[in-house]
Amino acid sequence: MKPQSLTNETFDAAINNTTGLPVLVDFWAEWCGPCKMLAPILDQIAGEQAGSATIAKVDIDAHPELAERFGIRAIPTLIVFKNGQPVNTITGVKSKAFIEAALAA
Repeated sequence: MKPQSLTNETFDAAINNTTGLPVLVDFWAEWCGPCKMLAPILDQIAGEQAGSATIAKVDIDAHPELAERFGIRAIPTLIVFKNGQPVNTITGVKSKAFIEAALAA
């Protein structure tokens, strides 16, 4: 399972899901080398966490409004949302275990 791509139109509905599950959003860009290093880790987490968490991505070049809304100044930046609210922010490439711990916290 791959992370879902979010747009300006789909973002709020995705983070305000009614299931109560955490949503991890990766703010990234195609030209970003570290983002490309992180992508396979997020793909793996998305497959393993299906049903217990949602993994999503926002292309900041296509949707700069979302990056601005959350004060994204460096990429990759991951934000964990619970009940529509940001509860954890991770900047840079981190290990799978680190990201999973942040998602579970």
